[in-house]
Amino acid sequence: MLHDILLLVVGLLIGAVIGFFASRFFMKKYLKQNPPINEDMIKALMMQMGRKPNQKQINQMMKAMEKYQ
Repeated sequence: MLHDILLLVVGLLIGAVIGFFASRFFMKKYLKQNPPINEDMIKALMMQMGRKPNQKQINQMMKAMEKYQ
């Protein structure tokens, strides 16, 4: 009885750890393939604010975004 409960708890813990790392891996892979913000989005955002961005400003924004990912 106690042996069965212990096996169940250990199995759940192992499954939770494997699930955590697997979901973390797939989420990082997804975000690398499909970044949440790209250069076109930054350019459109800055133009909506009334600024005409140059490539240097766009690159600076992209580096700032990558820093926080």
